[in-house]
Amino acid sequence: MNASSRQRRLTAAALTALAVAVSATACSSGSGSTDTKGAAGGTYTIWDPYPQFDKSSAWTKLLDQCGTKAGVKIKRTGFDTGDLGNKTLLAAQQGNSPDILIVDNPVVSTLAEAGVLTTTAENKLDTSKVDPNLLAAGQSGGKTYGTPIGANTLALYYNKKVLKEAGVDIATVKDWTSLTAALAKVEKAGKKGITFSAIGTEEGSFQFLPWFWGSGAELTELDSSQAVSALSLWKDWLTKGYAPNSVLNNTQTTSWQEFIGGDYAFGENGTWQLAGAGKAGLDYGVLPVPATTGGSASAPTGGEFMTVPVQRDTGRYATSEKLANCLTSTDNLYNTDTTLSYVAPTGEVQDKQVAANAGLKPWVDAVKAAKGRTSDDLGTKYPKISEQLWKAVQSALSGSKSPKDALTSAQAAVK
Repeated sequence: MNASSRQRRLTAAALTALAVAVSATACSSGSGSTDTKGAAGGTYTIWDPYPQFDKSSAWTKLLDQCGTKAGVKIKRTGFDTGDLGNKTLLAAQQGNSPDILIVDNPVVSTLAEAGVLTTTAENKLDTSKVDPNLLAAGQSGGKTYGTPIGANTLALYYNKKVLKEAGVDIATVKDWTSLTAALAKVEKAGKKGITFSAIGTEEGSFQFLPWFWGSGAELTELDSSQAVSALSLWKDWLTKGYAPNSVLNNTQTTSWQEFIGGDYAFGENGTWQLAGAGKAGLDYGVLPVPATTGGSASAPTGGEFMTVPVQRDTGRYATSEKLANCLTSTDNLYNTDTTLSYVAPTGEVQDKQVAANAGLKPWVDAVKAAKGRTSDDLGTKYPKISEQLWKAVQSALSGSKSPKDALTSAQAAVK
């Protein structure tokens, strides 16, 4: 398919799906690539969702180094995550796409289905070392549209002091039954059990998914008995006082603030809070979210994909490939993912991260069990499913509907 025919597929529906897909993240303006002097030189444009990094940052310096290695200059623009997808769609409509686009993983399938991105078969990105569960977030219709530069996910932070005072041995927390028993002990000891985010946005779905998937449920069947058991678990925690009613309005940030206050035994949150956990001075540990009968539940993957947008001048792809493969090389991945508090997408770099920081081991385990929100070839169907899922969670936790009725309504709305 040529660039002009792809661009005709950029529709209002794609813009709408994208707006939902980027409404929450785990984590200015510019112009696209208009330099058509060929692959051997000139300026190459990179867009990323890291506006916090200025020209003096290690990230920007790495981009420049890879540009120098490829014999080109780099023009880099950092956007807020919520703006990046829409600006990419508009740039593609104008034939003005960046050469390299680094974008939140749920957005990849939307951009791919809109015809904005080249496949790895076309752009020659090397994905051979990437963990398959992480690569799946960038796949749609049997094709792969990029490579992850890093991943984050959710797990349970726990406060060792609170658990000790309640007489809870964290080694006994292996499944939903033992976790709930631990919460009961904590509540009986006069402390608070668990906090999380159940807000009526993508953040709420993101936080519910480990429990949803941990029950054995699938996003194609929101009203399954397994799904009902997951929502019933959360509802029961609120009813018994093991979780606060504030979860209905909690973002992941406000939920985190509750946890680091020091009274909660558990807080569901992400890899990106590691720096804050250290600064808070808590004696904490990390436990992958348990599945209903034990083992690690699949938590949703966060993190970005490196992609190569469609260009009118296809001669640019060879240099884009050099840039992308430089940025995702083993040495550069280690430095980048350490800077961004990401778990690397390859086993080789994950081992290097754990060797340098043993505290990352639970996060590596969680990422290995993680799952892309758009995996299972859901693609642009995911935003609609997610919206109905967070609405069901809100309805059940607020008491307006039973978990079963809330999820039955959700499934009917998706169909």
